[in-house]
Amino acid sequence: MLRSAKLADPSMQRVRRRTVHWRCLGPSTLVAVLALVVLSPSARTASLTPEQTLGQKLFFDTSLSNPGGQACGSCHSPSAFFTDPSHGPTSPGVVPGLFGSRNAPTVLYSALTPPFHFDTAEQTYIGGQFLDGRASSLEDQAKLPFLNPVEMANPDKASVIAKLRSGPNATLFRSVFGATLLDDVDQAYDLLAQAIANYERAGVLQPFSSKYDAWLVGKATLTPQELAGLHVYEDPAKGNCAACHPSTTPSGSRAGALFTDRTYDNIGVPKNPDNPIYTQPAEFNPFGADFVDIGLGATTGQSTEDGAFKVPTLRDIAMTGPFMHNGYFTTLSQVVDFYNTRDVKPACANPATSASDAELLGCWPAPEVLDNENLEELGNLGLSPDDVDNLLAFLDTLTDGFFDPAVVAVEPAGILVFGLGLTGLGLRRLRRRYSSDAGLAATGS
Repeated sequence: MLRSAKLADPSMQRVRRRTVHWRCLGPSTLVAVLALVVLSPSARTASLTPEQTLGQKLFFDTSLSNPGGQACGSCHSPSAFFTDPSHGPTSPGVVPGLFGSRNAPTVLYSALTPPFHFDTAEQTYIGGQFLDGRASSLEDQAKLPFLNPVEMANPDKASVIAKLRSGPNATLFRSVFGATLLDDVDQAYDLLAQAIANYERAGVLQPFSSKYDAWLVGKATLTPQELAGLHVYEDPAKGNCAACHPSTTPSGSRAGALFTDRTYDNIGVPKNPDNPIYTQPAEFNPFGADFVDIGLGATTGQSTEDGAFKVPTLRDIAMTGPFMHNGYFTTLSQVVDFYNTRDVKPACANPATSASDAELLGCWPAPEVLDNENLEELGNLGLSPDDVDNLLAFLDTLTDGFFDPAVVAVEPAGILVFGLGLTGLGLRRLRRRYSSDAGLAATGS
């Protein structure tokens, strides 16, 4: 959804504190969330099922776009840890000159995200796919890029299924789902999405194979700097990263932690002057340079959620830049500097200052969405240069591919509860939202 720029309301007041804690699971969470996910070493490394094999082929099938040439894997490539291998702020579509408005998130570990829902007990949105949660499930997400005019650009489902019928995967599709199921467009489209979603649920896409995971099972040793970085990460008086990116599961185990609580937050990311959305044709961006991405606010229709985007996993974070919803930060060190000094450095005179120029100038531009900004958990962390270096060293240990977890009995071979959990070490997450009285009435808060 596109919305023109809004001025911050000076009357906005701090009115709501959100506490997220795994021991406080509300009834709506237990109903709405994909509550139990079983992870085992054998499941993570087992061969794909026939349906997952089909899903994998469809994920990389470039014949399903209009014109041909783009697949899911074009913007979510294994070579880039299932993000965009072009490493641009946003991804090009199959039609030359057209781009999406957002940075492509990694597909890795996305299967461990609960369905999108609002937890009434905790007064917070959780889960869902895309950075704004507009698709509740993997199946819902898989259906949308095929029909997005700035992505794969098919006019309708029938066009996609026609390509599938004449494409390289038709025989396998019929073998998996039945000889006649390609004849029904709606049913075939649902099965297309189902196959892709089940591929994304395969163990190979939730590898848990980083140096950090190896350390947990005695197959690697973290350096003194990496251990110091872990301390910075978890210390509430330092980085406090684990408040939103918990380093333990609800049971308190480090093994199997996803380094995200799958909630939503507005951390005050500036507009990215390099985002091609601002120069897209009016058909796709009628606001031109005034375009503002309101994130979760577009999904919920609630201005109290404007500017909030899903808290990402930090697994493989060192390999999946650029960062944030609009790709504003090109390096992880810029991200850490922003968290550390957002409220310390002065505002840049030019709100369209790039992250690299902001570093040189010693300033930060104004947030893209000023309302609802999180002023509690970041902005003035007081980290020293050594703390920053140590934290970056630790984040490097979360990169997958360090070892093969199939050869050891990793603890996530148990039942992990996802949803309001993942807060780790019993840490309570406190977030302030800034809302008008009208906004609160709309959310029932």
